[in-house]
Amino acid sequence: MAQDTTVPKLNFKFWLDKAIEWGQATTLESQKDVCLHLPQLQEFLHQTYETLKHMNSIAAIQQFPLIGQLLGRLCWNPFVVGYDESQKTLMWCLCCLYSSEPQNPVELKANSWIRSLLCHLLSSSKWERIEAETSTFISALGYTSADYYCHLVENIVSSLVTELRENQFNELNIQERISVSRVNAVSLFCLPLITLPDLTPLLETLLLYHGGASKEILSSEFLEAVNDAVLKKKISLSESAIFSLWHRHLPSLESATLSLLDQLTSLQINSLEKVACVIKDSLLPQAASHPAIFRIVNEIFKNALLETDGAPEVMTIIQVFIQLFIQVQQNENKQHKFPLKAYFPHHHQPLVIALLRRPFELPSTHWLQHLKHISDTLKSIVEDTNVSSFADLYEIWFLVACFGEWLDIAAEQLMKAAVAPDALLWLLAFYYCPQNENQQRTQTMVESQAVYSRLMMLYNRTVLSFGDLQASVNNAADTEQCHTQCLITHLLTNFLLFSSGGHMIAQEFISHITETTDMSKEVCSLLIRTAYRIKHNGGENQRTVKLLNELLQKLAVEV
Repeated sequence: MAQDTTVPKLNFKFWLDKAIEWGQATTLESQKDVCLHLPQLQEFLHQTYETLKHMNSIAAIQQFPLIGQLLGRLCWNPFVVGYDESQKTLMWCLCCLYSSEPQNPVELKANSWIRSLLCHLLSSSKWERIEAETSTFISALGYTSADYYCHLVENIVSSLVTELRENQFNELNIQERISVSRVNAVSLFCLPLITLPDLTPLLETLLLYHGGASKEILSSEFLEAVNDAVLKKKISLSESAIFSLWHRHLPSLESATLSLLDQLTSLQINSLEKVACVIKDSLLPQAASHPAIFRIVNEIFKNALLETDGAPEVMTIIQVFIQLFIQVQQNENKQHKFPLKAYFPHHHQPLVIALLRRPFELPSTHWLQHLKHISDTLKSIVEDTNVSSFADLYEIWFLVACFGEWLDIAAEQLMKAAVAPDALLWLLAFYYCPQNENQQRTQTMVESQAVYSRLMMLYNRTVLSFGDLQASVNNAADTEQCHTQCLITHLLTNFLLFSSGGHMIAQEFISHITETTDMSKEVCSLLIRTAYRIKHNGGENQRTVKLLNELLQKLAVEV
């Protein structure tokens, strides 16, 4: 007589008795009984989930007191877990019992127990403990044990991904959407398994999932753990998933930005190609295409510069980041571009537009005119409008500093072109001395103009001695104003690179500057930036290129 396998709906007592019986099964006959009931059990689990998803965890446990025992036993039965979609349905049922905001020790303990069960379901390594019991079954399916466990993880991840994606766009039936608490629970259960390669599709789907909620639905622990794994190169996610992570979780974006700064400042920077490569690899310039991310990264850089008292290496890193960001923007599809004001909402837009022009976009013969436009625009903002607070002035200064390539070209043009120097010197004076309290910037202008005039008298000399150059800057070198010293050092370095006789004494004079002042980092950063710009823009004679390389090698040895 055939065995009756008809089971009343949600008969937890019946299925718990079965689960206990199956747990003690040792004979082939008893294992056949398990397989015989698997279709009905799967239907029962599906009906259970459909009921639980409309209840909170406390009400579910109160109404179905046997549910915990039943699910716990079923999760450890390899025949149940390996059947069709039972593994996925077991996971969703467990998610329904998870308390997103546990109120007492009992709920905390229940959450811990549920997490351990789900980790067991997802982790292939856990299956090795019961391999002896399932080896015959696995062999009959035509799999090796390793293949079978791998397929189990792949299937459950695939099922979860499908369910999440379907619910993400299920706008017609809001009731059928997966609840926020359950998605939150799934993210928590992924924590111990984040570096498991088979879990990557689920991680990406979770990061891209929003489900119409007005607040964050993924656990902060999950977001932090994923970000940490990404930064340590333990997992590889798609760019869209990483960008979504940073956009939805500010601490992760902050961590990624600070990690980049730490990584670069710990290196001995001797070429900007290396800096650019590390920055590109971080994906931050690409992510900054979204204005919200750009503004946050920019703010972190701004604070880092303040905290390091304007360290030249930090400023160089920021400038390279901005150059790479502009490259990404130029390659963006015009239909998907955000307006410029979204990135620089509080700045004078004509100044932003002028600074955003890359030097290679203009003929070198137009650089002087463009620099004068930048200087005049900036001067009108600083002197003709009411910029009274330090915060406002710092915002303007930081904007100009981010586009430092134009500042370096200004110092170069002062040496190489027949130019009325006032506009370019004022631009450099503002960079090195943005505040004009007690006429500091005015004094810097006066002193730098005097040095510039004396340097121009020596510029075309083919034979130049150390004493000649030292005499021309002696008085200015004794100034106590650091910003004036920085500006004069900038002019001197360019004089040594581009004047007729400068190459003859360049190494000796650069050594003198680095030994008698604290400008070694500034000089090194300037030389590295100049080498990078010449390499990418071209147009410089080989003597200057050779001299730059020699100076950088000498400074690297001294450091």
